[in-house]
Amino acid sequence: MNEVEELSRLDSKKLPALKSILFDDLHYKVLNNLYLEMGTGPVLYLLSPSYSVVNPTPNETMSDFINNNESLLDYVKEYIVQNLAVYSVLLEVNSYFVEANNYLVLARLRERDSGGRRYEIKFYTHSALELTTRYADKIYIGRDFIDLFHFKRKYMGVKDLIISVKDQYDVVLDKAEEKLNNPLEHKSFFQEIKEYVNELHSESLQILQSLPHYLDLKKLTGQDLIDINAQYRTINHYLIELRDEVAEFENLLRFKKEQDFVRYVTKYKKDLANIISYFNIKINGCIAQRIYNFKEKH
Repeated sequence: MNEVEELSRLDSKKLPALKSILFDDLHYKVLNNLYLEMGTGPVLYLLSPSYSVVNPTPNETMSDFINNNESLLDYVKEYIVQNLAVYSVLLEVNSYFVEANNYLVLARLRERDSGGRRYEIKFYTHSALELTTRYADKIYIGRDFIDLFHFKRKYMGVKDLIISVKDQYDVVLDKAEEKLNNPLEHKSFFQEIKEYVNELHSESLQILQSLPHYLDLKKLTGQDLIDINAQYRTINHYLIELRDEVAEFENLLRFKKEQDFVRYVTKYKKDLANIISYFNIKINGCIAQRIYNFKEKH
């Protein structure tokens, strides 16, 4: 874990200026109640919205980082929530749990060997009253990926999401070896899911190669919009097939009372469901709306 070290090397004045975004009430309240989690060495620190360290007791490195980088932390928080608003539906589809916890959201940063530039972020929500006493009971919301130097995402961020689905399946396999009572008993399910994952990965990346890196809906013709929408919908269908197979496996594990392992499969299914919702709302949903309102220029 090296997030503190990598972030401390960045100069906030050299980061791209943030565009002004009008947040809805959900994103605005989350911004004001956003906790950050970041590591230094083997220790993961939880920072409150005002950057006091909730847990554990900060060492000198952590204290100095906070004291010297408040403007950078402000930037990171705003950047995270802007990305949530534009490139995900994590808050929208989990709004019931977020609102029930008074909009408290935890953003756990994991630096991706990029010199402090790119991060995977896992999001959770929790009751403020039990944050320190029952930390393990936090609710997983989902994951996102940000690049602090490049807000605009190629293919609406879909490539990163598809690669993550494949990577996270490898994590599930590792956990199966560690947590399942008899991994070989479920060999057929693992094989089926692997085939779905590989098909999703190969077919999706091939489809993306044929699509524009960035969509400018105002400049595309009606037929272009229809074709692009169909291509993204095809990727979504692969995701749905995989999600359904994972859900069937999850149900079996619960029936078999494999409690130590099933939570990893549940989290994996959650990631898939989030991506499917992202397609339905932010990708296919937005393109379809543009198609319905399209008027040919004469």
